[in-house]
Amino acid sequence: MTGTTGIAAELSAFAVQEQAELAAAVAAITEAAGAEILRIYGQDFDYRHKEDRSPVTAADEIAEALILEHLACLTPDIPVVAEESVAGGRVPVVGEGPFWLVDPLDGTREFISRNGEFTVNVALIEHHRPLLGAVHVPAKDITYRAAGPGMALRRAGNETQAIAVRRPGPDGLVVVASRSHRDAETDAYLARLRVKSFTAAGSSLKFCLLAEGSADFYPRFGRTMEWDTAAGHAVLAAAGGSVRTLEETELRYGKQGFANPSFLAYGGGVEGR
Repeated sequence: MTGTTGIAAELSAFAVQEQAELAAAVAAITEAAGAEILRIYGQDFDYRHKEDRSPVTAADEIAEALILEHLACLTPDIPVVAEESVAGGRVPVVGEGPFWLVDPLDGTREFISRNGEFTVNVALIEHHRPLLGAVHVPAKDITYRAAGPGMALRRAGNETQAIAVRRPGPDGLVVVASRSHRDAETDAYLARLRVKSFTAAGSSLKFCLLAEGSADFYPRFGRTMEWDTAAGHAVLAAAGGSVRTLEETELRYGKQGFANPSFLAYGGGVEGR
């Protein structure tokens, strides 16, 4: 079973063509937000810590305001759950209908350290699963977008191409894990696997490396929020991968408090290794 199986299993309120058009529009929105982020990235900037001790900058807030404005025009009747809005106490009721998840600057620590591994994430959730979405990497001018099963694209500069997960070779897995949050539990889990090589990366970029076939497996232990994962999950699922809890159930969205459990993100043919 992959993530795409679950997405296709329930009837969507959005036609396939509409999904493709929405995904393209969302990709453009993330790129516009990325341009604002890069403007601040090129200057001296300050940051502060929120109540959960995570950092926030003016780039987070300006990018989110831009995204919210555009989504309100694109789909005025669909609620938006956005990281900085939630931090400010503005939490819409999403119910059982579709809703957007927005992380305007995923990898703020990477932004502050200026390593380029930060992203803009927007995903549309339907039936508790990521239906479509986009992940933009401003510092690299790369955008990944997903419009449903088999419809994952990567734009780098002026070139756009379809992407898909790969099957790992017999010599082991290429594993990608968090640059800022790797811990002893991750190392203990990886010690049980046949690992060929390990790559550290920040933000939702890890999902995209699996989706494009550059890596095979991404384990994440500890707390993340739904806006951290939804867009990358959408891209990975569209490319043929999946994201599951430690109990091997599909990672779902719209949970109480929008917090995720630990999860395992798979490329192709990784399960059971």
